[in-house]
Amino acid sequence: MNIPTPHINANKNDFAKTVLMPGDPLRSKFIAENFLSDVKLVNEVRCAYGYTGKYKGQSVSVMTSGMGMPSMAIYSHELFNFYDVENIIRVGSAGAISENLKIFDIIAASSACTNSNFANNFQINGSFSPQANFDLLKICDCIANEKNINLNIGPVFTSDHFYDFGNDAQSFKKFGVLGVEMETAALYINAALSGKKALSLLTVSDIPGKNVEISSKEREKGFEEMISLALETAILIGEKNDK
Repeated sequence: MNIPTPHINANKNDFAKTVLMPGDPLRSKFIAENFLSDVKLVNEVRCAYGYTGKYKGQSVSVMTSGMGMPSMAIYSHELFNFYDVENIIRVGSAGAISENLKIFDIIAASSACTNSNFANNFQINGSFSPQANFDLLKICDCIANEKNINLNIGPVFTSDHFYDFGNDAQSFKKFGVLGVEMETAALYINAALSGKKALSLLTVSDIPGKNVEISSKEREKGFEEMISLALETAILIGEKNDK
């Protein structure tokens, strides 16, 4: 495939080695404008805003993934395989499944259960278990400990549908699954297929069944602690890769 791709109009070297991926394009814009310096807009196809800038002197990119596994699958595949991105850190939201979680708690998804048929498209004889990259997860956990951030590490459930997923989510609750969202499994599968690294960080935005949720504006701008954690992780994985 040629660069630019059908979905990304950036040039070959426009993206940093590490990309933060929120689902919402406005959250991508918010991160670029409030956390990065020397920012350049590198993609705007379909309003999937992508930016590259500096965080503490190191190059970092941020680009929206859109909603759902197919959208995440397209963008992460192209970033990993055509733009030489090495690490993608999803910075998204999740509904709480575990009763131990509350609004604004942060989840680091160690793995992703799913009701999607996505992995079966690759003709595997069995079930693949999408996992976070251990280096990224370990670095993130160490930073969280240093900053006294309560990081909840465990599996999440990646659902193919947003509405009426209650029964599916509850069936995973007994296995210790922490939360439900819609993109992580695709990201982890693409990272595995590409030989790259991925981690999904999720802020609890709602508690299904209890009518507790935050507004779309709070989703856009209320995840600063998770974003800072992701950026600090990006810095340390970059330093490790440079050695």
